[in-house]
Amino acid sequence: MADPTTSHTRKKKLGSYPTLLVVFSITLALVVIGLFGLLLIHAQKLSEVVRENLEVQVYLDRNLPETELLRLQQDLGQQPFVAERGGKPQIKFVSKEEGARQLLQSTGEDFRQFLGDNPLRDAYVLKIKPEYTDTVHLHQLQRSVAAQRGVFEVQYPQDLFASINNNLTRVSLVLLGFAAVLVLVVVILINNTIKLALFSQRFLIRSMQLVGATRLFIQQPFLRRATWQGLASGVLAALILIALLQYAYLEVSELRMLRDDFRLGLLLLAVVGLGVVIGFFSSARAVHKYLQMSLDDLY
Repeated sequence: MADPTTSHTRKKKLGSYPTLLVVFSITLALVVIGLFGLLLIHAQKLSEVVRENLEVQVYLDRNLPETELLRLQQDLGQQPFVAERGGKPQIKFVSKEEGARQLLQSTGEDFRQFLGDNPLRDAYVLKIKPEYTDTVHLHQLQRSVAAQRGVFEVQYPQDLFASINNNLTRVSLVLLGFAAVLVLVVVILINNTIKLALFSQRFLIRSMQLVGATRLFIQQPFLRRATWQGLASGVLAALILIALLQYAYLEVSELRMLRDDFRLGLLLLAVVGLGVVIGFFSSARAVHKYLQMSLDDLY
């Protein structure tokens, strides 16, 4: 048979309150904000992939010798705006014959039969780094490349570039706005969860205060418990997010193209850190509130 005194002491232990309920509530809130973070990461990666596949065509003067073609390719490869893959500049040479074959495949008509000649020009196709796809950088790029010896003309789909940049900017602003609101809601939710959990401890806090315990002594068990609960909630939320992300990759394999392990790692660390920080400060705020209350307000 349990000792009533021991049972009473266990119930009134300083800093104790329903752990599982608090951890579950904080974990759920962190998973929600983590899911939105995953959406932001994949949306940002998608915008980079779209921009990385935008191309600039550099049309060349006719009958350039091989040495001039190689010299021009090397000069273009050293430009800071040219994207790289595996340490190699993303530059593709398209001869006028190859251009004619591509046009024949797309239109089904061979214009060389009625023109009697191939009016197309040799060209270099450049992949551009995402940070250089805005209007200002593209104009600078166009002027810089066009001034090079052997270059006849520089073209890129201006309307397409502008449309993509505008749409991606709008989507990013909307997502960031939702993210800010969601973070605020989650902070308030976790704060209220901990405050409600501490509500049952308000008389014990006052009793400890009346017998001469210092504020630091009273706060320590609550802060320590809340910190561990925030850490446990953050780790659980991170594991749930990883499991959901792996399931999404299995169901939609194309999502793997948008995978960014570095940003994912930062997001998971942020989720864990957010749980710890909010748990600590929410507990400190709630205990401070009850320490400041009068006896009448406690009832």
